[in-house]
Amino acid sequence: MARIAVIGAGMGAMAAAARLAVAGHRVTVYERSATYGGALGRFERDGFAYDTGPTLLHLPAVYRDLFVKTGKKPLEECVRMTQVDPASRHVFPDGTDVSLPNASRAGVVAALDAALGGGAGERWGDFLGRARDAWDRSRRPLLEEPLRDDWQVLGRDPYPAVRQRRLLRGPRLAGTVAEVGAQELGDPRLAALFEGYALSYGLDPRHTPAGAALLPYMEQTFGSWYVQGGMRALAHAVYERCLARRVEFVFHADVTRIVEKDGRAAGVELAPGPSVGAATVVEADHVVAGTAPAALVGEELWRDGDVRPRGGGGGAGVGTPSVPGRFTVLLALRGGRPDGTAHRTVVHSPARGDEAGAVFSGRTAERPTVTVLRPDDPTTRPDDGHEAVTLTATVAPHGPVDWTDAGLRERYADVLVEAACAAVPELRERLCRREIRTPADTAATTGARGGSVPAPSLAGAGGRLLRPANTTRLPGLHLVGGEAHPGGGLAHAGMSGALVAGLIVEGADFRGSR
Repeated sequence: MARIAVIGAGMGAMAAAARLAVAGHRVTVYERSATYGGALGRFERDGFAYDTGPTLLHLPAVYRDLFVKTGKKPLEECVRMTQVDPASRHVFPDGTDVSLPNASRAGVVAALDAALGGGAGERWGDFLGRARDAWDRSRRPLLEEPLRDDWQVLGRDPYPAVRQRRLLRGPRLAGTVAEVGAQELGDPRLAALFEGYALSYGLDPRHTPAGAALLPYMEQTFGSWYVQGGMRALAHAVYERCLARRVEFVFHADVTRIVEKDGRAAGVELAPGPSVGAATVVEADHVVAGTAPAALVGEELWRDGDVRPRGGGGGAGVGTPSVPGRFTVLLALRGGRPDGTAHRTVVHSPARGDEAGAVFSGRTAERPTVTVLRPDDPTTRPDDGHEAVTLTATVAPHGPVDWTDAGLRERYADVLVEAACAAVPELRERLCRREIRTPADTAATTGARGGSVPAPSLAGAGGRLLRPANTTRLPGLHLVGGEAHPGGGLAHAGMSGALVAGLIVEGADFRGSR
């Protein structure tokens, strides 16, 4: 039985902790804040409740597998999950309004044909077929296996772009999200649809490889799921599973250093605090870091030793200030949620290129794409005569933009509310109160630099959008969560937990999740 110290109580870290405990190891999680769940926060006031991080679960099989492998109760007995239908509603600048059904490619094609006309649905269906090919080509090495020593195989884009012949010139191939929209989808609304997926994950459509087609493919193939009580309920279920497996949690425990001995990680040093008393060193046979631990051991020790170019996570290349964050407005509304209301509505920006240019150069976009969330969940509201609504937009992180500026916060909240009026009739008349959360708030509560939200790893772009491997140059130190392979996102966090547990339990023989 090995002693394992886990730094952080995010979803990836807890997924690893539960799996390692089942394997017979003694696991202790050290979390600097007062609670678990990382980005899966919950804000409650006067009977209204809101998720402050991810709001929908894609690839639920990742967490189903976690619960199957760590106990008798399956995931569905621990949380109540429902597929949202329609999966999303889209409002475009020209007034086009289309609702896309959940996990139905044929239904999506039919809906787009009816709303957009001109064979738009067929073109989107053909695009999803190519996205499926990209998924088949990259799924195992990108998501389900430890990052290979020959990671360069993931430097090539798996998306089979359409060869477009040109008179007296060589064929043209779309290499980025924006180019796929312009060259293959043939309708600015379809282009906005694809680019919106990339932007929602913090990826720059102008520079992100076409392999990002995996993102709409996964959602439209495996569905979008809502957890009753919000994603915080999922975090609680994973936490309870950890406790059932006798994982120990120490909150208000700030790790200041990873201890090295005989050339390997040998424990963690904790700062003085109410949970640990004086500064102390805790010995461990393995350390699992849920945050990038460069400040704890030195960057040269935790990097995996490769020479991958690593620009900004948004794909803007060298000079990108940081990975984008989220600006969120929590609305308390008078009046009940009307029957048939879509859970998620995306109000697309009338200036897509300008939006990406602002976000990825450290400025505020004047007219951002806004996602409006209206869950049909009694736990989010005081009674049926009220409704809790969440507005979100992808924005530059705190630092390039001073999100502590009270005037800027209020002005930008007004921008989101104005856009959301296209999705919520009489929004201003119904408004009781609003709360604002910015990347500065995210940074304060989660410790993420600039309040950035890490994007999922993607193949292509020479490996620039890959994350560091789960193993490191310091034996005994492993990385888990959004800052490590396979990158950010709720499903990806669960995958990283499975990979780290497999690497520790099986060692060099581990070949990936099954």
